[in-house]
Amino acid sequence: MEWMTLCGTAIGVLGASLAVGLACSGSAKGVGICGEVGATVLTEDPGKFSQVLILQIIPGTQGLYGLVVWFFALMKLGFFSGDLMNLSIQGGLLFASACLPIGIGGLLSAIAQGRCAAAGIAMCSKRPEEMSKGIIMAIMVEFYAILCLLASFLMINGLPYATLTM
Repeated sequence: MEWMTLCGTAIGVLGASLAVGLACSGSAKGVGICGEVGATVLTEDPGKFSQVLILQIIPGTQGLYGLVVWFFALMKLGFFSGDLMNLSIQGGLLFASACLPIGIGGLLSAIAQGRCAAAGIAMCSKRPEEMSKGIIMAIMVEFYAILCLLASFLMINGLPYATLTM
């Protein structure tokens, strides 16, 4: 493999890595925000643990979406089969660009969802019967993470082999 092909392939793998790394970072931040608020609620009422946990889990989905795109992208590149694609630099940029919606969207939506779920946790501390409203508010943010997942998946799947390779 010549260096130009290595650069294109490296850019493609970098895009896949950004999909999972950014989305998981956002999920970690969102889950952490909920954990901070949840710990405060649990010091007052440890019996609310299941409500806190349910709301805390919700921002973690973006990390899973990033992992799905990472896995799908590396499969498309032939990473796991040992038959790695020889991407041109332009092909690598196209491939990396297709991975970015879930990376960037997952990062930002997980943090926003974490804040929303944390507000739901705070609401449950005063009005536990309103937990379903907190879940619904947090799930509203999920829609946009799913759109990002769909965009990355469709773009990766739609990239023709001929435009990617040298």
